[in-house]
Amino acid sequence: MKRIKLGYAPTRRSIFSAPDAIKYRNLTAERLKELDIDFVDITDINEEGLLYNDEDMVKIAEKFKKEKIDGLFLPHCNFGTEYECARLAKELKVPVLLWGPLDERPDENGVRLRDTQCGLFATGKVLRRFRIPFTYLTNCRLNDPVFERGLRDFMAVCNVVKTFNHMRILQISTRPFDFWTTMCNEGELLEKFNIQLSPIPMPELTDEVKRVKDKEKLAVAEVVAYCRENMEICVKDDELENVAALKVAMKNLADKYGCQAIAIQCWNQLQTEIGIMPCAANALLNDEGIPVVCETDIHGAITSLLVEAAGMGETRSFFADWTIRHPDIENGELLQHCGPWPISLAREKAKLTYPLAFEHPGSITAEAKHGEVSLVRFDGDNGEYSMLLGRAKGVDGPKGMGTYLWVEVDNIKRLEAKIVEGPYIHHCVGIHKDVVPVLYEACKYIGVTPDLYDPIEEEVKAYLRGE
Repeated sequence: MKRIKLGYAPTRRSIFSAPDAIKYRNLTAERLKELDIDFVDITDINEEGLLYNDEDMVKIAEKFKKEKIDGLFLPHCNFGTEYECARLAKELKVPVLLWGPLDERPDENGVRLRDTQCGLFATGKVLRRFRIPFTYLTNCRLNDPVFERGLRDFMAVCNVVKTFNHMRILQISTRPFDFWTTMCNEGELLEKFNIQLSPIPMPELTDEVKRVKDKEKLAVAEVVAYCRENMEICVKDDELENVAALKVAMKNLADKYGCQAIAIQCWNQLQTEIGIMPCAANALLNDEGIPVVCETDIHGAITSLLVEAAGMGETRSFFADWTIRHPDIENGELLQHCGPWPISLAREKAKLTYPLAFEHPGSITAEAKHGEVSLVRFDGDNGEYSMLLGRAKGVDGPKGMGTYLWVEVDNIKRLEAKIVEGPYIHHCVGIHKDVVPVLYEACKYIGVTPDLYDPIEEEVKAYLRGE
């Protein structure tokens, strides 16, 4: 599981109760510890451990920058000092979580100690004036379930933003000639999002395959043994060795170029060079949390990294084609690819065999497990980028080849039109986890438009509000 570090900057305002603000400052810190949240406190900045003036704000910003926080948490322990919150957030340029503990009943004389809710209204407006995107966690008690849920979701949002802002993808060769759909604008990805590509020619990969077969025989043998133990092997011994060597070679090259994901030209030159499809090697790396996508689909690799980040690295994703309608279920669809899905997702023992559309060996055949899935696609054209988001559920269907999953959605015609009309293509990324709200919220921080393929925006917003 990914660890996310929060900067903890509880705030107060002088005209409300300072003792009560300190009380809630400490109660909130204790709750964060109970929940095993990694956070940086500010008790060394002033004796109250609270944000309320410029001098301390500067010191807090310096400390949080040094600690390399991933998100800023601004609990309003009374009304709070909204402009100091905004100034601090502007300095740090990380996702911001705005929250305050629910106010108590006024005493018998009508005295109110904190007016936290009122302060949250003020800070929200000032953050907007500063053009700072922020996430609002509903005004609630520390032990309310929505408090923990909101924190966990915010940390997942921080993980998506952190991943997006530090993304480097190994591009192995050009896109296949026939796949005009997977062209991307490398310069624009760098200029708009700081997404970096590390392109290498196919011979660099095949040279590395030859090298590891000669110099890293133990590593190759370990992969061969893993495959024999966990898959039904339906290829020759030398072909299995090539699969293992390809896996080791791609991992080495990803490490060499500092990349978190890989997009590979999976056909046809690679088969001429080493005689196999890369699907099974891709599957092995996917299971290790290094997404590998097919047909040099850079946007697909970006999607895979974002989806896994939204899942906090706890659940593996799968790269799929939208292919055909279900023959029996009105809103059913086949998600399939030649065989690159992680075998940990398989409903049955995976076969290492031949793919559906190619004569070379090296793909996985297995139906994926059913259950609820999120389906996602980051894409763009003409200078505009968006993220297709939605949910589906696994269903029974005809037997397939490669890695596949029949799914049912609410309205296949609406989804179909959405993909055809774009800016999306026939590729998507799935994950057996509901990451739709997290990715929807993360879009506000990364400059990408969320695009829900079902009319569930109000439902998603209600969830994020804590309803």
